[in-house]
Order: sequence, then C-alpha cells, then structure tokens
Amino acid sequence: MKKIKTYQKVVPSNEAISFEIKRMESIYEKTKGEPDEPHRHDYYIVLIVQKAKGKHIIDFNEFELTGNQIYFVSPGQVHQILEEEKSYGFAITFSEQFLMHNYIQASFVNNLYLFQENGFSPPLNIDDNTLQKAVFFAEQMIEKKGGEGTLQYQALGAWLKLLLILAQEACDLFPDNHTQIIQAGKILLKDFKELLDQNYSKWHKVADYAAALNITSDYLNSSVKNLTGKNVKVHIQNRILLAAKRMLLFSELTNKEIAYELGFSEPANFSQFFKKHTSTSPSAFKKLY
Repeated sequence: MKKIKTYQKVVPSNEAISFEIKRMESIYEKTKGEPDEPHRHDYYIVLIVQKAKGKHIIDFNEFELTGNQIYFVSPGQVHQILEEEKSYGFAITFSEQFLMHNYIQASFVNNLYLFQENGFSPPLNIDDNTLQKAVFFAEQMIEKKGGEGTLQYQALGAWLKLLLILAQEACDLFPDNHTQIIQAGKILLKDFKELLDQNYSKWHKVADYAAALNITSDYLNSSVKNLTGKNVKVHIQNRILLAAKRMLLFSELTNKEIAYELGFSEPANFSQFFKKHTSTSPSAFKKLY
C-alpha cells in the first residue's frame, strides 16, 4: 500500500523561510518534466498559469491545465500536476506562519473563499487584463524575494495580499445590492464547512448540522445551495467520499476499518454507498491507482 507524501516545509533547506515563489518553467526544467506523485502540503499554494498543457488533479478531481488560470490549493489537499509540455507561470507557496508574521489574519484568507479545504477546487479562469495584473504582482514578488532588506517579507506579504484581492474581485459575481445577504450566507457556509470537516465521520444527516447551527434544515439547505449550487446532503456525501478515497489509497486500513472510521454501522453499507456514488467498489477503486 503506497503512503501519501506530505511536504511540511515551504523551503526544505531552511525551515525558517515560510514564503517561496518560483517560475513554473524553472520547475519544469529542474524536474525535466517528470511529474511528482500525488502529494499534499502543510502550506498554501497559488499557481498563476500563463500558458500550459496538461492536467491538474486536486482531491481526485481532474482539471485541464491551460492558460489564464489561477489555482488555489489549501493545506492538506492531495494534488498532482501532469504537464504535456513546459508550463509558464508562477508557483507561490506560503504558510500560516507567514500570514501571521505579516499581519494577514487567517479570517482574511477564509473570507475570500478562494481556498477550498477539501473536495472540488476548480481553477479561477481570468481574462488577459487580470492575468497581466497577476503576473505583475508575481514579478514584484520575484524581484523582492531575490533582494534583501529588513522589510523584505512585509513587502512580499503586501504583494501577496494584493494578488488575493485581485483574484477575489475576478470571481465575485454577486451584485452590490445583495452584499449583506450574500455576506451572511458566506458566514453560514463557512461555519457549516468547519462543522463538516470536524464531524463528517459521525454526522451523516442534514439535521445534525442544522441543529448545531441553531437553524432549520430547510434554511441551511437553501443557503448552502444558493452559494455553491449543491445542497447540504451532497456536501456531506462528497466529504465522506473524499475521506474514503484518501484512506483507500494512502492508509493501511482495511475496507471494514474504513467503514467504521467513517461512521457506517456495517461494512456492506459503506461499500454500497461508495459504489453508488463512484460506480465502482472500494476494492476496485484501489486498483485504478
């Protein structure tokens, strides 16, 4: 059974450095185009893709790697980049420690809703004007990272914050007159997702989450669906499936043990659930990878 690789340091040679930016073409040349195995990081990743051809797989969801894209990968997400030719762009990595040292609160990143902690994390597709601005910010970071000065990392933090704000503005499609309503819904969605990450293995019903949030199941469903396009039940199922896939591929647990870990009363119920939503059995899924 293979075990998933986890990168824990932004810069392995110097654990004190918690920010890095590299050109994607340089990474391709260094690795000679050989893809890394599926892995996870203990830090955030932003990929600004100017030109590319290939695939980016995040939490078992496959996305076409092209141009005019920005990817946001959260700590803990399993991902892999498969390039058919040299990619051009920037790979930015930073830790929560970097955010704190530069007075960027975790709530700032969470409230942007660019980083999804688990599951479906599609790229942000941007126009040429937005790409040009993102590349400008990245070039400023490259220049600042290569220099010196006591305020070097504060400057990097400022450019990073501007990049994230630019990305948020590019994906924010809500009309201004609905700001307060949307903001309230986003807060509820954030609270629901936090509860889901903490309790998916024991709470399988919408009513469990609604009760914890002191609202009705109907209100929770409508709020979550308005913002994500999926109801609460689908989010619960997807979170359980994601955990199941990770355990099937990257742990030594048997199917029976995984079933109990995920809150199923019988292994058969887990197998039935998994096959219903993936069209394959847990054992067959292992063989696919």
